[in-house]
Amino acid sequence: MLKGVSFSLFASLLFGLMYYLAIHLRPLSGEGVFGIRMVVTLPFLFLSLFLFKQTDAFLAFLARIKQQPSLLLVMLLTSSIVGSQMWLFLWAPNSGKAIEVSMGYLLMPIVMVAFGRFMYKEPLSRLKKWAIGFALVGVLSNILLTGKLSWESLFVCTGYPIYFHLRRKFGISHLHSFVLEIVFLIPISLYFMHQVDMAYIESENSHIYVFIALLGLISGSALISYTMASTILPFNVLGLLGYVEPCFMLIISFLIGERLAQESYLLMGSLLVAILLLTLDGLSVLRRQRKHFKRG
Repeated sequence: MLKGVSFSLFASLLFGLMYYLAIHLRPLSGEGVFGIRMVVTLPFLFLSLFLFKQTDAFLAFLARIKQQPSLLLVMLLTSSIVGSQMWLFLWAPNSGKAIEVSMGYLLMPIVMVAFGRFMYKEPLSRLKKWAIGFALVGVLSNILLTGKLSWESLFVCTGYPIYFHLRRKFGISHLHSFVLEIVFLIPISLYFMHQVDMAYIESENSHIYVFIALLGLISGSALISYTMASTILPFNVLGLLGYVEPCFMLIISFLIGERLAQESYLLMGSLLVAILLLTLDGLSVLRRQRKHFKRG
């Protein structure tokens, strides 16, 4: 258990570092960073297939797609969703939108709980209902005070639940399908890279190739660490630790100089309370499971 927790926390820390690394990739555009990230991360994904002995499963999945060509359309859709989320992740810190994206990641667990209730009829505990209530109050207050909820926050908190739903519905919730999703993104990534004037970028940022190497190393290491955690930890524990990443992202947002607008104080406070309630709910579930295990 301790090893799994360590891997999960390390992965969250690496994702937070990657958020911070984005500002050192200037003057690369968001599209340029996205293209480079996909290309330098792909070798680590294939390495993870080898490390976790998933190569045979990957080949079997390719055979499944050959037998079910319609699955290819689903994979293209999930690939476009996860690709757009990865683009947004590294675009935000250089566009003054790091806090908005961080709030989207804070809001996402609550949206996923609500999504599970309405799509899969999953029961809601009292604490989960309170969490959804606090999040709803925060969102409504933000809309009333600002006239909108930022599209960046909305894009994150709705995009991933749809992505996970499609993967679950079509039985593609595994590592080898994710590798294939990134493979599908390589053509557009190469196109974006082709548009980059590296001579100009290097003249403005003499250490750009060092930071690109770090991008590949951090991105790949984060993925492998998270995958290792997911193979060790129970789902509930993994879900609880998933709240650490958006907190790191929020801290990084403040460190790079962004400030929370006064109109968003209530939203942020409500989301933090909602996350705390979900954490307490998860801990209570774990406590009940331990008692049941001891009795068994």
